Amino acid sequence: MLQLYIGNKNYSSWSMRPWVLLRQVGIPFEEVPVRFDSFDANSQFKRQLKDVSPTAKVPVLVDGDLTVWDTLAIAEYLAEKFPDRQLWPQDAATRAHARSVVAEMHSGFGQLRSHCPMNIEARLPHIGALIWRDQPGVRADVERLGQMWSELLARHRGQMLYGEFSIADAFFAPVCMRLVTYALPVPAVVAAYVQRVQALPGVAAWIEAALAEQDFRDFEEPYRLARD
Repeated sequence: MLQLYIGNKNYSSWSMRPWVLLRQVGIPFEEVPVRFDSFDANSQFKRQLKDVSPTAKVPVLVDGDLTVWDTLAIAEYLAEKFPDRQLWPQDAATRAHARSVVAEMHSGFGQLRSHCPMNIEARLPHIGALIWRDQPGVRADVERLGQMWSELLARHRGQMLYGEFSIADAFFAPVCMRLVTYALPVPAVVAAYVQRVQALPGVAAWIEAALAEQDFRDFEEPYRLARD
């Protein structure tokens, strides 16, 4: 059976992507949680992962003797291994567009990710208002998201970005969590999409587990000294 090494569900946005993808399309896997204690070389987190992945980061997918340690590479491997799950759109042109969108998420939106780290348990609208006021890069990232998502939802006339659930929706699920945590202003069509993503069984299961962790990690909390 596939094994997926992941970090804390409340904080680990990169872990969330392949976990949600696997869960949502019904691919069996064993979850291997690796608790964040710190990211120093001698941390328990790094020691647990050093013999699994060359980067000692999460997520990591293990399939027998094969290890895949990049989130996008994991998604591509799953799409090839399970073609019947149709993780990418079937039309070649649409698939190329979806790959471009996912690659943009993989390498972009740095201001949003930096200033608004994923924190599913927290509700920080007051912080979000200050970030929105003071960080033009965050406003630009959210504007790009709004433009992208609005166009895709209108073009494909479905509940998800490409009509049916795909890798693109899994990759943007943590972004949806950020928009909720920090209450960043988005168009109504984007807010509705965020709600639909939260309601997906795979995403809902991740959120439920994240809320149950109750594992406050101070080095992942730039805006709080303790849980509310």
